[in-house]
Amino acid sequence: MNKRFLKGVKHGLPIGLGYLSVSFAFGMQCTENGLTVLQALLISMTNLTSAGQLAGLQVMVAQSSLIEMALTQFIINLRYALMGLSLTQKLGPTMNTPRRMFFAFSNTDEIFAVASAQPEKLHHHYLYGLMLMPYIGWSMGTLLGAAAGQILPEFVCNALGIAIYGMFVAIVIPPARKEKAIAVVALTAVAISLAFSYLPGLRDISGGFVVIICAVAAASLGAALFPLRDESAGKEDAA
Repeated sequence: MNKRFLKGVKHGLPIGLGYLSVSFAFGMQCTENGLTVLQALLISMTNLTSAGQLAGLQVMVAQSSLIEMALTQFIINLRYALMGLSLTQKLGPTMNTPRRMFFAFSNTDEIFAVASAQPEKLHHHYLYGLMLMPYIGWSMGTLLGAAAGQILPEFVCNALGIAIYGMFVAIVIPPARKEKAIAVVALTAVAISLAFSYLPGLRDISGGFVVIICAVAAASLGAALFPLRDESAGKEDAA
């Protein structure tokens, strides 16, 4: 148990350190928009999704409906369901249903990537260790950021507040330079978002529905223009 758990902690430590800085910016965003430090901390302790939390914060600030919140989170976090299905092929026999449900709570992009890269079947002790540091880093970063947002000068908060947007840009730009499909989808989402921000009539639509429309429209265009080729069919044709 100790070896597997400590191995998971070791693998999760870099993720936790990365989450610390990103969630710091999220915590500042929360207090800047009127939430208390405790409210910001509870959001991060009961969620582990940077994009989902940031979008959810905008929905809450706009006082949108619960339906908008549910649809927004469904669209943004749908990828986690696909990751979970993929990872089931790697889970060992010790991962029963309750343990799978527990792990699903913290199955983020980075945790999924590290877990998928392991050569052996995944034991629940390893996954518990892998989950621990990212969870602590995300929660502590939010707490520190929310507290700092009430203490630091406004110009410092404004500068640090763009860090989370910088993270998303850093995630998108490298693959977009290599893959035309990613670039087209990202630019489409930006163009639609700008239209909803500045065009008369469109800018009156609530933020929650704007997120949903941008995500669905951009992803649909990408699927239509750049469909994935069926590799198995190609192999059969070659044979």
